[in-house]
Amino acid sequence: MSGPRVNSFFLGNSSGVNFCIILSPIDKETGKLQLANCSGSKRAGDWNLNVTPGMNTSKVTLSLTRNLQLCLPNATDCCTTPLCVLETLQVLACRDSVILAHLLIQAEIYANSSFTGNVSENATIIPNQVFQPLGSCPCDLTAGACDVRCCCDLECTPDLKQLFNESCFTGVFGGDVNPPFDQLCSSQSMEYTPDWFPFLCVQSSLNNTPFLGYFYHGSTSTPRVPPFKIPLQTSPWKHLTGYRQGDPIMTEENEYFTIPQQSMAGQCVGNAPVAYLQNFDVKCLTNLASYKEGLPHDVKINSGAGDFIQQNVIYRTITDTGKFITESESLHTTEVLCQNVTFAEHYTFIWKDKNIERINVTVFLGSLCDGEILTQRFTVKFLSLKSANAAELFGSPGYQVGKLVKAANMNASDTFGSLNVWQPAGRGLCTLATYTPVLFGLDSLSGCVLEVGINEDCSLLRGNVTEKLNSLIQATHIGKRDNSSYNDLNDWVEIIRLDPFNSDTSVSSGNLKGICPDIPANLNIRIIFADVGAVQGIPQQEILAVQISYSTVTWQFQCGLICENSISFLPITASVQFIKVPAQPPIPMTRFQINYTEFDCNRNDVCWPQLFYPLTQFYTGEPYSQCLAKGLSLAFLVLLAAILSNPWFSKLW
Repeated sequence: MSGPRVNSFFLGNSSGVNFCIILSPIDKETGKLQLANCSGSKRAGDWNLNVTPGMNTSKVTLSLTRNLQLCLPNATDCCTTPLCVLETLQVLACRDSVILAHLLIQAEIYANSSFTGNVSENATIIPNQVFQPLGSCPCDLTAGACDVRCCCDLECTPDLKQLFNESCFTGVFGGDVNPPFDQLCSSQSMEYTPDWFPFLCVQSSLNNTPFLGYFYHGSTSTPRVPPFKIPLQTSPWKHLTGYRQGDPIMTEENEYFTIPQQSMAGQCVGNAPVAYLQNFDVKCLTNLASYKEGLPHDVKINSGAGDFIQQNVIYRTITDTGKFITESESLHTTEVLCQNVTFAEHYTFIWKDKNIERINVTVFLGSLCDGEILTQRFTVKFLSLKSANAAELFGSPGYQVGKLVKAANMNASDTFGSLNVWQPAGRGLCTLATYTPVLFGLDSLSGCVLEVGINEDCSLLRGNVTEKLNSLIQATHIGKRDNSSYNDLNDWVEIIRLDPFNSDTSVSSGNLKGICPDIPANLNIRIIFADVGAVQGIPQQEILAVQISYSTVTWQFQCGLICENSISFLPITASVQFIKVPAQPPIPMTRFQINYTEFDCNRNDVCWPQLFYPLTQFYTGEPYSQCLAKGLSLAFLVLLAAILSNPWFSKLW
């Protein structure tokens, strides 16, 4: 132990147990532990033993009763040396003169270094550091002790200084607070002294040194140490004047309004806040064991104007669960646990300016059983109150990364269209795969697997694959912007379709069974877009063209030793690629720029075409009037110099 008190515990019933202390139980001659007996008491020397009994545990406290202060002159009851206590103790627990337990303690306690004498009322006078060095020995950092390598420390005895006399600190930190400066005449012996030094040197004492006041700032300030705790953030919506695009939506309890969303890693996060004017459509996989309910639908939403809005919720029941549930391959038992859960939630926020007017929620419920995998769907859509047909007229009309690509079928009575890719489920078969919409700016590659027999007709196979791929694109036009109107054809671009190569007219596959060439197994969707402007500093992108093409492969039946009545697989894929191009085509290079590259400013350090750059309209550092005035003045001076330097002008004089 190193302190005046130590605690320990005696495990067991302490009734009838006698505790005692024995001092110096170790024999000084042999160094062995002496035989202990139970004849001691709870007090020995300066030590006191206290036992607090409990149910099955007793607390044993051993404390020192003597004073631990260093002795002052003519003082008693104190420590004469810094090592005040060095003793060996033994605590015994006995019952009927039988030792039940013993504890050996080595006490090494130093004297208390805190000052307890009379404090002088004489304040220490700190000299003005502008005129006198504040400390004559800056390396003296420890009071009452010798600092190693600090030769100016007065606490260092000559014997201690001999240990580091050759390694003392130099410079101002080592005590040379008034070093000779370069301007002193006595510093002429310095290296590279100029010849004019004796005429301009300074004759001065070292007390008048330029180092005085070098660290003087004129005032002092008390440092403010922040507490080690995380401050509670005040609500940003306490004085709310409306939402801006991207702001998190708040609830009545001053918390984020959360809906499950996908993270950057592709996983679903259940407590993701909903951002104002940002739509999303996500799907999350879950099972009965990991299913969790989200926020209750009776939570009120902060409208942005200080009041709160109740959600308008409509509950519906899912009858066809095939699009949401995928059965696992584990065998079901006769008794399966099922639960009524949420299959999908569709949120529609009606907004006006910077506020939310109302919220409509449609919740689809269904039964989920143990061993099934549920694909939950959560959608959020913001609709403007000003639009009569509920069109999306956002403050940002252009596309943003992650927004849904708008599609339309102009050949149908219902012009609403879709542009999708596959979202495989289960074994990855095309018959079980679902669709997921194409999101702007996000390249994707998806696919599924078709089951094909060995006797499959190649023409029918091509038609089946083409039909599967065309089912992803239920549209004839793509919206140029996110707020494209279905009533205005100028807001849409027509999809350019490159039909797959028809092999029936030029390529013959012969009579080979199990081989079909030119199968359009890959669908390529290329979307060309460009930046066309910015709204409130947010870049706006617009789709310029959409092209759809097919890549063909040669399918060959794969089988083992026996190929009779077996099934092979044909993978088909769909890829989406977003290509960014300039909004306007670049200006073509002239023949002069192509041939005479030495005048190209982008290829050379010297740019002669920019010799008069300050006089051109591209220079914006100063007003054009000032640049023109300065340029004319410079031209006048050049003309005057040319005239005065002419030989015929000198004849006039």
